[in-house]
Amino acid sequence: MLHKLAGIMMLAFFFTTQSYAQALTAENQVISLRHIIEQTSDMQQRKAALQLMASAGTYQALTFAASLLGDEQLETAKAAAGCVLQILSTHPDYNGKESREMLARAIPLLEKKQKKQAKAWLDAADKNEEGFVCLFNGKDLEGWKGLVENPISRAKMSVDELAKAQQKADELMRRDWIVENGDLLYIGHGWDNICTVKQYGDFELLVDWRLDPNGKEPDAGVYLRGAPQVQIWDIRRTDVGAQVGSGGLYNNQKNPSTPTSVEDNKLGEWNTFRIIMKGEKVTVWLNGTKVVDDVVLENYWDRKQPIFPREQIEMQAHGSRCYFRNIYVREIKN
Repeated sequence: MLHKLAGIMMLAFFFTTQSYAQALTAENQVISLRHIIEQTSDMQQRKAALQLMASAGTYQALTFAASLLGDEQLETAKAAAGCVLQILSTHPDYNGKESREMLARAIPLLEKKQKKQAKAWLDAADKNEEGFVCLFNGKDLEGWKGLVENPISRAKMSVDELAKAQQKADELMRRDWIVENGDLLYIGHGWDNICTVKQYGDFELLVDWRLDPNGKEPDAGVYLRGAPQVQIWDIRRTDVGAQVGSGGLYNNQKNPSTPTSVEDNKLGEWNTFRIIMKGEKVTVWLNGTKVVDDVVLENYWDRKQPIFPREQIEMQAHGSRCYFRNIYVREIKN
């Protein structure tokens, strides 16, 4: 991964070679390609990067391309429209309300033949499929709330007690979590979680994250159904065992708690989680590599109980800046 403008042309060149492209997962390709597009106004580089992003074909590639449909450079917007069409054409499983809206916005920017193809895709798509839903809009904290205790403690509260506690938690959330440059950023100093207003049962979750390389003991995570957690580590912290890598179910005691391999990108760079939770079991991909395979998530709050059947999703921070973006969830219906 390259993070300096001077490296953009070199990275673009490397991506044109088959050997380099094969060396990266699709997820890491998209992270790098997005960086190129955000750092350059050179049209040829942008178009080439979008073509490669279309080939990578991740859902994050789709949503990023869709974000460029209104770009002030018309050629960029047209290339983004082609990227949206190509990804959806090769990934019918991405069908959903938001995907259909993306393609509808792309149609005016497409060539005549492409427009026909896009309209045919929309006609054939199941209009009842909700698909992936954006949890973080990149503008404000709509759809999120502060953390009140844990699920067991919350269940014991009266309606009035919970409302008062929630008001206080929301005030803390708005102090410690902000939106900056389209990212969800933690700027607090404690151990604070930001939680979805909605509760979820079985789901597929996509989320990009990165830790502040200048932070003190960088550490974060993702709570599933209100329970800790899919771990996010600074793998340099060998004193706490972080060298095992991110993505593990850190609080498990009986079932595996560590990932099967270390797939973290360099500290300070973006990473991508794909998390599937069905029943009690969790599968995690980090940057395109499966690191947790159908492992039971234990109930940290009461280990005698199974994990809660429905609860909120939470982004966790541990006193150091951390960043989240591209947060999408697809509910899995039985």
